[in-house]
Amino acid sequence: MLTLTDWRELSACRDSDPEVFFPIGTTGPAVGHIEKARAICTACSVGEECLQYALETNQESGVWGGYPEEDRRRLRKRWLADRRRRRQEAERQAS
Repeated sequence: MLTLTDWRELSACRDSDPEVFFPIGTTGPAVGHIEKARAICTACSVGEECLQYALETNQESGVWGGYPEEDRRRLRKRWLADRRRRRQEAERQAS
């Protein structure tokens, strides 16, 4: 398992322009930035760790693990529901 520092050091975006990953808006020039960020994420070996970090820490802005803000919001809702469900199942099994 990679630590927080490890995955960041291995990220494909490490030396990229932050504006690509944190575009202003979702239309106009931002669309190009989001597409470029997603392309970089696609080639990244630590995309899953990046996305997991974003979900766990509720990163609301930017592209993380190849997911822009709106997509990640929907994904986080499902992620939280699954986490709650697993926690409830564990509590039931423990009692």
